[in-house]
Amino acid sequence: MDKRVYNAHSNIQKPWVMVKDMIRDIREGQDLAKRLTIRDIKALYRQSFLGLIWAFILPFANTITWVFLNGSGIVSLGETEIPYPIYVFTGTMIWAIFLESIQSPINNITTNKAMIAKVNFPREALIMSSVYQSLFNAAIKAAILLIVLAFMGYASFTSVLLTPIAIISLVICGTAIGLMLTPIGTLYTDISKGLPLVMQFFMYTTPVVYAIPETGLTAKIIQANPLTPLIMTCRDWITGQAPTYLMEFGLVNLAAVLILLFVMIVFRVSMPILVERMNA
Repeated sequence: MDKRVYNAHSNIQKPWVMVKDMIRDIREGQDLAKRLTIRDIKALYRQSFLGLIWAFILPFANTITWVFLNGSGIVSLGETEIPYPIYVFTGTMIWAIFLESIQSPINNITTNKAMIAKVNFPREALIMSSVYQSLFNAAIKAAILLIVLAFMGYASFTSVLLTPIAIISLVICGTAIGLMLTPIGTLYTDISKGLPLVMQFFMYTTPVVYAIPETGLTAKIIQANPLTPLIMTCRDWITGQAPTYLMEFGLVNLAAVLILLFVMIVFRVSMPILVERMNA
């Protein structure tokens, strides 16, 4: 059995030692992360009558709403390269995957507060569990999306190959943002309650349900939004279109990976403080 020695000196004074310990805990916490993932997924769908259908209902309802608004002329959403119903349905599914990836770390840590406060285990297991849950739920949404696109004639062999890359990208970017908010979100529930409202605003500054305008202030805001190349490239890949923001997409993902590594270190440093506040 491994021996672990605790002392009064902070590991932040030896960053390489801290990173080495973090990698070790991630490796040793894999089994626990998988068990937590299975437990939470079973609990989620066991308590839901419609189960997996919810992954389809909400994006479909949003699609119907925006198709109606666009078709009736109430809102002018611009011309899209693919039929608008496919454009908005794909966009809302992609956004749902991204948003769930942001919320997952905060929800996972909050749900397991009691275990964190009373049991000594690798805390990184909770992060990995949130990633696994996000990937599982994203895979369900992507499968539904590809089936719908195949039925409408907009799915191809290339789409099937590139969709997993798009999913992984969305989960990485979402987890990086979510984990950055997790330490303060664990102490104050206002973060988790206000997050959907804030993300709703960001959705309307991202080409999720409408095309990027050619000119004007809105066009500049959307083009400056780092989420734009993420959403656009994922949609292009899933629908078999040639990506127009591939370089920007790569830069966004590189930044997300670096942010994720940094916030994982911040998470590890902040956990003793969070545990102390939980026990207070």
